[in-house]
Amino acid sequence: MPQQLAIIVLVDVGNALEMKTLEGNTYLFDNMKLHGSEGQGTGELVTAIHGSYWRDGSQASEQVLNWLPYSLGSIPPTVPRGYEAERARQTDRQALAELEAMVNKPANQGADAAAQISQLQQTLGTRVKSTRRTRGPATQKILDVTGHVISYDGAAAHSYPPPVITDIYGEAVDKKIMYPAEYGSPDMVTDGWYWSATVDSTRPGTYTYTMAIQLHRLLLQGGDWTWEPVDLTCDSKIRIMSEPKRNAFTKSGLGLLPIPPA
Repeated sequence: MPQQLAIIVLVDVGNALEMKTLEGNTYLFDNMKLHGSEGQGTGELVTAIHGSYWRDGSQASEQVLNWLPYSLGSIPPTVPRGYEAERARQTDRQALAELEAMVNKPANQGADAAAQISQLQQTLGTRVKSTRRTRGPATQKILDVTGHVISYDGAAAHSYPPPVITDIYGEAVDKKIMYPAEYGSPDMVTDGWYWSATVDSTRPGTYTYTMAIQLHRLLLQGGDWTWEPVDLTCDSKIRIMSEPKRNAFTKSGLGLLPIPPA
Protein backbone atom coordinates (compact mmCIF):
# COMPACT_ATOMS: atom_id res chain seq x y z
CA MET A 1 0.00 0.00 0.00
CA PRO A 2 1.40 3.47 -0.87
CA GLN A 3 2.64 5.58 2.02
CA GLN A 4 0.77 8.86 2.57
CA LEU A 5 3.05 11.87 2.96
CA ALA A 6 1.57 15.25 3.97
CA ILE A 7 3.00 18.65 3.03
CA ILE A 8 1.64 21.67 4.93
CA VAL A 9 1.77 24.95 2.97
CA LEU A 10 1.46 27.76 5.53
CA VAL A 11 1.17 31.22 3.96
CA ASP A 12 1.43 34.63 5.63
CA VAL A 13 -1.34 35.98 3.41
CA GLY A 14 -1.23 39.59 4.63
CA ASN A 15 2.49 40.00 3.92
CA ALA A 16 2.31 38.03 0.68
CA LEU A 17 -0.41 40.34 -0.67
CA GLU A 18 1.49 43.44 0.40
CA MET A 19 4.80 42.23 -1.09
CA LYS A 20 3.11 40.56 -4.09
CA THR A 21 5.20 37.43 -3.67
CA LEU A 22 5.18 34.16 -1.74
CA GLU A 23 8.97 34.23 -1.38
CA GLY A 24 9.75 34.71 2.29
CA ASN A 25 6.07 34.43 3.17
CA THR A 26 5.58 30.67 2.83
CA TYR A 27 6.50 28.03 5.41
CA LEU A 28 6.53 24.39 4.36
CA PHE A 29 6.42 21.33 6.60
CA ASP A 30 6.12 17.60 5.97
CA ASN A 31 6.06 14.43 8.09
CA MET A 32 9.39 13.08 6.83
CA LYS A 33 11.76 15.13 9.00
CA LEU A 34 13.20 11.99 10.66
CA HIS A 35 13.66 10.36 7.25
CA GLY A 36 15.79 13.00 5.56
CA SER A 37 13.58 16.00 4.69
CA GLU A 38 15.41 19.32 4.85
CA GLY A 39 14.32 22.93 5.32
CA GLN A 40 11.36 22.27 7.60
CA GLY A 41 9.47 25.46 8.42
CA THR A 42 11.03 27.46 5.59
CA GLY A 43 10.31 28.10 1.95
CA GLU A 44 13.19 25.78 0.99
CA LEU A 45 11.66 22.43 1.94
CA VAL A 46 13.10 19.35 0.26
CA THR A 47 10.72 16.46 0.90
CA ALA A 48 12.45 13.11 1.33
CA ILE A 49 10.78 10.21 -0.44
CA HIS A 50 12.10 6.74 0.21
CA GLY A 51 11.73 4.48 -2.77
CA SER A 52 10.22 1.18 -1.70
CA TYR A 53 11.85 -1.84 -3.38
CA TRP A 54 11.95 -5.59 -3.16
CA ARG A 55 15.33 -7.32 -2.94
CA ASP A 56 15.27 -8.09 -6.66
CA GLY A 57 15.17 -4.34 -7.43
CA SER A 58 11.52 -4.19 -8.50
CA GLN A 59 9.34 -1.39 -7.16
CA ALA A 60 7.26 -2.45 -4.16
CA SER A 61 4.85 0.53 -4.11
CA GLU A 62 4.68 4.15 -5.15
CA GLN A 63 4.47 7.05 -2.68
CA VAL A 64 1.59 9.51 -2.36
CA LEU A 65 1.95 13.23 -1.56
CA ASN A 66 -0.87 15.37 -0.14
CA TRP A 67 -0.69 19.20 -0.04
CA LEU A 68 -2.70 21.10 2.58
CA PRO A 69 -2.61 24.94 2.35
CA TYR A 70 -3.34 27.09 5.43
CA SER A 71 -3.34 30.80 6.22
CA LEU A 72 -1.12 32.24 8.95
CA GLY A 73 -2.95 34.60 11.31
CA SER A 74 -6.47 33.55 10.29
CA ILE A 75 -9.21 31.49 11.87
CA PRO A 76 -7.78 28.05 12.76
CA PRO A 77 -8.46 25.40 10.10
CA THR A 78 -9.76 23.00 12.76
CA VAL A 79 -13.12 24.78 13.07
CA PRO A 80 -16.10 23.12 11.29
CA ARG A 81 -16.52 23.81 7.60
CA GLY A 82 -19.79 25.75 8.10
CA TYR A 83 -18.42 27.98 10.86
CA GLU A 84 -18.49 31.23 8.87
CA ALA A 85 -22.02 30.63 7.58
CA GLU A 86 -23.25 29.82 11.10
CA ARG A 87 -21.64 32.98 12.51
CA ALA A 88 -23.38 35.01 9.78
CA ARG A 89 -26.78 33.48 10.65
CA GLN A 90 -26.23 34.16 14.36
CA THR A 91 -25.51 37.84 13.76
CA ASP A 92 -28.55 38.12 11.47
CA ARG A 93 -30.77 36.73 14.22
CA GLN A 94 -29.18 39.03 16.80
CA ALA A 95 -29.65 42.07 14.53
CA LEU A 96 -33.33 41.22 14.01
CA ALA A 97 -33.82 40.99 17.77
CA GLU A 98 -32.12 44.36 18.28
CA LEU A 99 -34.23 45.92 15.51
CA GLU A 100 -37.42 44.58 17.08
CA ALA A 101 -36.42 45.96 20.47
CA MET A 102 -35.64 49.35 18.90
CA VAL A 103 -39.00 49.50 17.09
CA ASN A 104 -40.96 48.51 20.19
CA LYS A 105 -39.16 51.01 22.44
CA PRO A 106 -41.41 53.87 23.63
CA ALA A 107 -41.01 57.16 21.78
CA ASN A 108 -39.62 58.98 24.82
CA GLN A 109 -36.81 56.42 25.08
CA GLY A 110 -35.75 56.53 21.44
CA ALA A 111 -33.82 59.79 21.43
CA ASP A 112 -30.49 58.12 20.68
CA ALA A 113 -31.63 56.38 17.49
CA ALA A 114 -28.38 57.13 15.66
CA ALA A 115 -26.35 55.27 18.28
CA GLN A 116 -28.75 52.34 18.12
CA ILE A 117 -28.51 52.15 14.34
CA SER A 118 -24.70 52.28 14.57
CA GLN A 119 -24.78 49.38 17.03
CA LEU A 120 -27.10 47.50 14.68
CA GLN A 121 -24.64 47.98 11.82
CA GLN A 122 -21.83 46.64 13.99
CA THR A 123 -23.92 43.56 14.78
CA LEU A 124 -24.75 42.93 11.13
CA GLY A 125 -21.12 43.29 10.06
CA THR A 126 -20.01 43.57 6.44
CA ARG A 127 -20.99 41.05 3.81
CA VAL A 128 -18.59 40.28 0.97
CA LYS A 129 -19.97 39.98 -2.53
CA SER A 130 -18.84 36.92 -4.47
CA THR A 131 -17.35 37.07 -7.96
CA ARG A 132 -16.96 34.54 -10.74
CA ARG A 133 -13.21 35.05 -10.87
CA THR A 134 -12.50 33.53 -7.48
CA ARG A 135 -12.41 29.85 -6.55
CA GLY A 136 -12.21 30.71 -2.88
CA PRO A 137 -14.86 32.07 -0.50
CA ALA A 138 -18.50 32.40 -1.39
CA THR A 139 -20.71 35.26 -0.15
CA GLN A 140 -19.99 35.53 3.56
CA LYS A 141 -19.47 38.17 6.21
CA ILE A 142 -16.03 39.47 7.17
CA LEU A 143 -14.62 37.94 10.35
CA ASP A 144 -11.68 38.91 12.49
CA VAL A 145 -9.01 36.40 13.54
CA THR A 146 -11.04 35.46 16.63
CA GLY A 147 -14.04 34.47 14.53
CA HIS A 148 -16.26 37.46 15.32
CA VAL A 149 -18.23 39.25 12.62
CA ILE A 150 -16.96 42.80 12.08
CA SER A 151 -18.14 45.91 10.28
CA TYR A 152 -15.18 46.41 7.97
CA ASP A 153 -14.01 49.95 7.22
CA GLY A 154 -10.94 49.13 5.14
CA ALA A 155 -8.46 49.34 7.99
CA ALA A 156 -9.58 46.83 10.61
CA ALA A 157 -7.71 43.54 10.94
CA HIS A 158 -9.63 40.70 9.34
CA SER A 159 -9.26 37.00 8.72
CA TYR A 160 -8.11 35.97 5.26
CA PRO A 161 -9.58 32.97 3.46
CA PRO A 162 -7.21 29.99 3.24
CA PRO A 163 -4.91 29.85 0.20
CA VAL A 164 -6.13 27.76 -2.72
CA ILE A 165 -3.73 25.60 -4.72
CA THR A 166 -4.89 25.83 -8.33
CA ASP A 167 -2.16 23.82 -10.08
CA ILE A 168 1.06 21.85 -9.53
CA TYR A 169 3.56 21.70 -12.37
CA GLY A 170 7.26 21.90 -13.15
CA GLU A 171 10.23 19.57 -13.58
CA ALA A 172 8.89 16.71 -11.45
CA VAL A 173 5.65 16.69 -13.46
CA ASP A 174 7.25 17.20 -16.88
CA LYS A 175 9.62 14.28 -16.29
CA LYS A 176 6.70 12.13 -15.12
CA ILE A 177 8.20 11.72 -11.67
CA MET A 178 4.92 12.62 -10.03
CA TYR A 179 1.33 12.75 -11.23
CA PRO A 180 -0.66 15.48 -9.40
CA ALA A 181 -4.43 15.91 -9.43
CA GLU A 182 -7.13 17.62 -7.38
CA TYR A 183 -9.49 15.41 -5.43
CA GLY A 184 -12.76 15.89 -3.56
CA SER A 185 -13.20 14.66 -0.01
CA PRO A 186 -15.79 14.95 2.80
CA ASP A 187 -12.95 16.02 5.11
CA MET A 188 -14.15 19.07 7.09
CA VAL A 189 -10.64 20.48 7.47
CA THR A 190 -9.61 20.54 3.80
CA ASP A 191 -12.98 22.02 2.79
CA GLY A 192 -13.68 19.20 0.37
CA TRP A 193 -10.75 19.69 -2.03
CA TYR A 194 -7.06 18.89 -1.86
CA TRP A 195 -4.14 18.22 -4.19
CA SER A 196 -2.49 14.83 -4.20
CA ALA A 197 0.12 13.11 -6.35
CA THR A 198 1.58 9.65 -6.81
CA VAL A 199 5.36 9.58 -7.08
CA ASP A 200 7.45 7.18 -9.15
CA SER A 201 10.01 6.09 -6.55
CA THR A 202 12.10 4.05 -9.02
CA ARG A 203 13.96 7.16 -10.25
CA PRO A 204 16.20 8.53 -7.47
CA GLY A 205 17.19 12.20 -7.60
CA THR A 206 16.12 15.71 -6.63
CA TYR A 207 13.32 17.29 -8.64
CA THR A 208 11.68 20.73 -8.44
CA TYR A 209 8.00 21.54 -8.79
CA THR A 210 5.89 24.68 -8.64
CA MET A 211 2.58 25.31 -6.89
CA ALA A 212 0.19 27.92 -8.30
CA ILE A 213 -1.51 29.43 -5.24
CA GLN A 214 -4.47 31.79 -5.24
CA LEU A 215 -4.82 34.28 -2.37
CA HIS A 216 -7.70 36.70 -1.81
CA ARG A 217 -7.58 40.41 -1.04
CA LEU A 218 -10.50 42.54 0.15
CA LEU A 219 -11.30 45.19 -2.45
CA LEU A 220 -13.98 47.86 -2.53
CA GLN A 221 -15.67 47.94 -5.94
CA GLY A 222 -18.79 49.97 -6.70
CA GLY A 223 -19.64 50.27 -3.03
CA ASP A 224 -19.34 46.50 -2.42
CA TRP A 225 -16.53 44.62 -0.72
CA THR A 226 -15.29 41.68 -2.79
CA TRP A 227 -12.54 39.09 -2.51
CA GLU A 228 -10.16 39.84 -5.35
CA PRO A 229 -8.13 36.76 -6.42
CA VAL A 230 -4.35 37.17 -6.52
CA ASP A 231 -2.39 34.38 -8.22
CA LEU A 232 1.18 33.71 -7.07
CA THR A 233 3.60 30.78 -7.31
CA CYS A 234 5.75 28.87 -4.83
CA ASP A 235 8.59 26.45 -5.63
CA SER A 236 9.58 23.33 -3.70
CA LYS A 237 11.52 20.09 -4.18
CA ILE A 238 11.30 16.35 -3.66
CA ARG A 239 14.26 14.05 -3.21
CA ILE A 240 13.76 10.38 -4.07
CA MET A 241 16.12 7.99 -2.33
CA SER A 242 16.58 4.29 -3.04
CA GLU A 243 16.66 1.66 -0.36
CA PRO A 244 15.34 -1.92 -0.10
CA LYS A 245 11.99 -2.64 1.50
CA ARG A 246 12.58 -3.66 5.12
CA ASN A 247 10.60 -4.95 8.06
CA ALA A 248 9.75 -1.98 10.30
CA PHE A 249 10.28 -3.93 13.51
CA THR A 250 13.44 -5.95 12.87
CA LYS A 251 14.95 -3.69 10.16
CA SER A 252 15.71 -6.81 8.12
CA GLY A 253 14.48 -7.71 4.65
CA LEU A 254 11.15 -9.40 3.99
CA GLY A 255 10.80 -13.12 4.17
CA LEU A 256 9.07 -15.90 6.09
CA LEU A 257 8.38 -15.26 9.77
CA PRO A 258 10.11 -15.19 12.13
CA ILE A 259 12.61 -12.80 10.56
CA PRO A 260 15.91 -12.50 12.45
CA PRO A 261 17.26 -8.98 13.04
CA ALA A 262 19.67 -7.69 10.44
